[in-house]
Amino acid sequence: MTRHEGNPVRLADYRPTAYAIDTVELDVAFAPHATRVKSRLAVRRRDGTPDGAPLLLDGDELTLVGVSVDGAALPAEAYAATASQFLLHTPPAGPFTLEIETQIDAEANTKLMGLYRTNGTWCTQCEAEGFRRITYFLDRPDVLAVYTTRLEADRALAPVLLGNGNLVETGEIPGTNRHFAVWHDPFPKPAYLFAMVGGDLACVRDRFVTMSGRDVDLRIYVEHGKEGRCAYAMDALKRSMRWDEEAFGREYDLDIFMIVAVSDFNMGAMENKGLNVFNDKYVLAIPETATDQDYSGVEGVIAHEYFHNWTGNRITCRDWFQLCLKEGLTVFRDQEFTSDQRSRPVKRISDVRLLRAHQFPEDAGPLAHPVRPETYREINNFYTATVYEKGSELVRMLKTLLGEDGFRRGMDLYFDRHDGDAATVEDFIACFAEATSTDLSQFRRWYAQASTPRVRARGHFDPAARRYVLELAQSIPPSPGQPEKTPVPIPIRFGLVGPNGEDMQFSTVSGATVEGDVLILDQATQRVVFSDIGVRPVPSLLRGFSSPVVLETDLTRDDRLFLLSHDSDPFNRWEAAQTLAVADLKAGVAAVRAGQPVATDAAFADALGHVAGDESLDHAFRALVLQLPTEADIARELSHDVDPEAIATSRTALRRSVAERLAKPFAALYDALSTPAPYVPDAAGAGRRALRNTLLDYLTLAETETPGARAEAHYRAADNMTDRLAALTVLVNADAPGAGAALADFYDRFRDDQLVLDKWFTVQATAPGDGTLGRVEALMKHPAFSMANPNRVRSLVGAFAGANQRQFNRADGAGFRLVTDVVLALDPKNPQVAARLLGAFRSWRALEPGRRALAEAALRRVSAQEPLSRDVADIVARCLE
Repeated sequence: MTRHEGNPVRLADYRPTAYAIDTVELDVAFAPHATRVKSRLAVRRRDGTPDGAPLLLDGDELTLVGVSVDGAALPAEAYAATASQFLLHTPPAGPFTLEIETQIDAEANTKLMGLYRTNGTWCTQCEAEGFRRITYFLDRPDVLAVYTTRLEADRALAPVLLGNGNLVETGEIPGTNRHFAVWHDPFPKPAYLFAMVGGDLACVRDRFVTMSGRDVDLRIYVEHGKEGRCAYAMDALKRSMRWDEEAFGREYDLDIFMIVAVSDFNMGAMENKGLNVFNDKYVLAIPETATDQDYSGVEGVIAHEYFHNWTGNRITCRDWFQLCLKEGLTVFRDQEFTSDQRSRPVKRISDVRLLRAHQFPEDAGPLAHPVRPETYREINNFYTATVYEKGSELVRMLKTLLGEDGFRRGMDLYFDRHDGDAATVEDFIACFAEATSTDLSQFRRWYAQASTPRVRARGHFDPAARRYVLELAQSIPPSPGQPEKTPVPIPIRFGLVGPNGEDMQFSTVSGATVEGDVLILDQATQRVVFSDIGVRPVPSLLRGFSSPVVLETDLTRDDRLFLLSHDSDPFNRWEAAQTLAVADLKAGVAAVRAGQPVATDAAFADALGHVAGDESLDHAFRALVLQLPTEADIARELSHDVDPEAIATSRTALRRSVAERLAKPFAALYDALSTPAPYVPDAAGAGRRALRNTLLDYLTLAETETPGARAEAHYRAADNMTDRLAALTVLVNADAPGAGAALADFYDRFRDDQLVLDKWFTVQATAPGDGTLGRVEALMKHPAFSMANPNRVRSLVGAFAGANQRQFNRADGAGFRLVTDVVLALDPKNPQVAARLLGAFRSWRALEPGRRALAEAALRRVSAQEPLSRDVADIVARCLE
């Protein structure tokens, strides 16, 4: 550990608190620089706590005004208080009431944790440890209390006052221009789910009738003038509520459900009980300003936060080590919701792309950790792809292993048994084991072991014996703190595809447990024998990506081309295309580094052309098949001695080869898809636009006489943000003659819309050309850029570091220097965002030696800075370990 780090927190050290807090009464008087918070806590000793044991409460940058016990002011010698903790030396033996008054400067809170003020609105963010920035408290998930919150403010500054639960009282404060509102949440909750909002906001209202006939008031609060952008979010909320009733039997439990959209927010959204606070990018959407991807994001995040009402709120996590119990489970639920609302195969491919792009590199680098970690130094750094996306995959595997009915029985038992509890992963798994009489002890290893398992499959057909033998082996690479791993149960959904493209039947199978089309690999090696097979099949393994593993097979190139054309599983058709492309791209990288020309395969391009023109396939699916692996995907496949410049060259060569070979059919298909139609943000419309815009990218590569002409026309004709942004991106990435004019036009059109300007920044930050670094540096001085706005920092610097592999990893180290400069400048103001930016270095050890040395120097420069926040210190220490 470096000198920047605090003491690590360990799961093995977990103990319940010595005291419980049963009720919390808060009286909050909003003021820009001096908000007063009075807390009234009903405290009692837990069984086994000795008389006189001290009570220690958490704080963070707090100013104490006063304290009393049972109505009597405490003398100074009875307690000790600092900005970070409050210690009551000798509490009363019986239950008692502790009253604490603190004062907060919300206007100066640039960390956006606890209570802060943004654009004139007071709002809170308490997950993970933000409540301690409001008042002293036992700020941990297993302290559940019933909250009543009284809010007051100058009516002119904050005519809207919102809290958790149901509204029980409002009124004016006589003789003043102030008013108040009292909110009561009857459901016990941890402090991280507390929320309050005060401001001058517009409200969009609707209603929802639950399955038992209860009427729920639905409200979305936004800045004035943005009410017209909330319709899709409201519709997504109502669909989410109905889906959770139908899919999981979960009904909403309060009289009101509220969403508040703010522009300055460190996260996507927060599931506070009954009062969700959202980054406005996941609420506001109209066709002129939001892309299809934005609409999908609104739908998914609205659903995710609503689903937390049961998986996270009604049942919360006992400690932060159990974070996956609410996040991974809820990601699974929102993925299933979107799959039912849209195209299940397309959604599955999209989710796997996200997993591989973010979680697989995390698993393979210094930031690797188990889904349920054993230790952490800063909990804010564990809101990771491993907890969310891999956590979701573990729930999905449970469903695959237990079947639809068994999974539902396990979920029902979990809801019934642990409603109102702070639960653990063990509690969760035990419900499925009991509900289905299944031994899931080996499955729990998935939660305890980091790294992505690798599965090797080798097939052999014996025509004389009429059998097909599949040799399977699994291995799990070492990771920080875990040099050796033990086998996990890996459900492999499969099919044996015959010459006619249909799955072959077999009479018996031995060597593995097989249920329907799923076989279980649960040993280090297994030999699976399929009997009564007449001809050599082509195995289609890991259908639907049934387990989060890396699969290595001995399939030939012809086998993969066959699966691309014939596999009945859409995911594996897409996977065949990706695998073929990766092989060509890796060969191209080797050629570039050897100074040789990049060879391309016409058969692969022809196969893509076949898929593109297949009208029986979903438009969105065809678009996904046509999109080659990203530069980051190729780097991950190479895993060591990575040269981003060679990768970019190889990928451009393959894209250009496909574009030139298929220019005529692609142009014909593009034209066929160009018939004007009203914009509808549904799956069909989004898929059609995705395919057309993918074709535009290829066609622009093939243009020689008038480069960018089609993209310029596409931009001018666009009547929605999806098409307009796609054309702008193509022009900028191709450095086409019309790129500058399009950028200027885009800015002039949307200069007053902050969410759209984020897109303008990102397009420029992700351009592959050598001028991008200078452009990013210039844009950081642009009047529209602000280091105080997390969305703006992510849209420019975050996009450059996370999505521009070639320029971030420049051979001169300038990309590394730019990002570390921003990290160091941002760390004192907003350490969470700074730490997330620094995470772009997670794969630095895989780079070729020159770049690797420059990346290490950049990290050591950060490490040497005094002082560093815990957030950044933790990331840099783990990157350098």
